[in-house]
This record gives sequence, C-alpha cells and structure tokens, in this order.
Amino acid sequence: MTQTLGLNQQVDTRILLIEDNEASRQLMSDYLEYYGYQVLALAKGSLFAQAMTQFCPNLVLLDLKLPDIDGFTLLQQRSSDSLDVPIIVISAFAFQADQQRALELGASQYLVKPVSLTQLTQAIRRELATSTELAV
Repeated sequence: MTQTLGLNQQVDTRILLIEDNEASRQLMSDYLEYYGYQVLALAKGSLFAQAMTQFCPNLVLLDLKLPDIDGFTLLQQRSSDSLDVPIIVISAFAFQADQQRALELGASQYLVKPVSLTQLTQAIRRELATSTELAV
C-alpha cells in the first residue's frame, strides 16, 4: 500500500536519462517508469540542451562516458546555463579525481557503476526531496 502511494507522487516527475549502453539505458528506464516516473532516455549527449528545454526534467541521470560528448562537458554546459535541475552522475569512473571534478562542475551526487536499482531510486528520492525543500 505504501508503494502505491509513492507511485502517485511520482506521476509528474520527469527524469532525463543519458546513457549510451543500450541494456543499461533500457533497464533503468523501464525500472523508473514502473515506479511512476516519466523518463526520456537518450543515448547521446548532443541532445542534452534540446531535451532540457523541451522535456523540462526535474532530475538528470548522466553517464560521463558518451560516444559523442563527455558528461563533464555537459556538466559545464549546464552550469553555464545556470539551470537548477539536479544531476546525478552514474559512471564507471571510480577515481576520486573524476568524482571530485563532477561534483565541482555541479553534479549533486556521483554513483559508481554498477549501481543497484534500489540505490538508484533512493538517490533519486533524496535528490527530489532536497530540490523540493529548496523550492519552498
């Protein structure tokens, strides 16, 4: 019963997922949609700016290693636009320097792959709760 209530609260929450690995992208997208989130899943970072303006996500899940543009560049682009949308980086880069750089460029959290789906939803809920509190 608690899960059902949680599903209703997420109906209007839009998540932009940028992940080049098709299996990972599909798994995360399906999982998040099952829990009631609206998900726009992209394989390329070059569509980031367009998706931000047209889809208007409440949260972004971003892989750093993309085929056309790296996630660090997207973080820089986002911070120069001064958008207030939280970005959770999900990356196989486990080096402290990569984590530090992503956080300095404006990522709100950094999760190292492989990420469990439970860990992912917990991070999303924390981030959305924080951004809701800041908006009030």
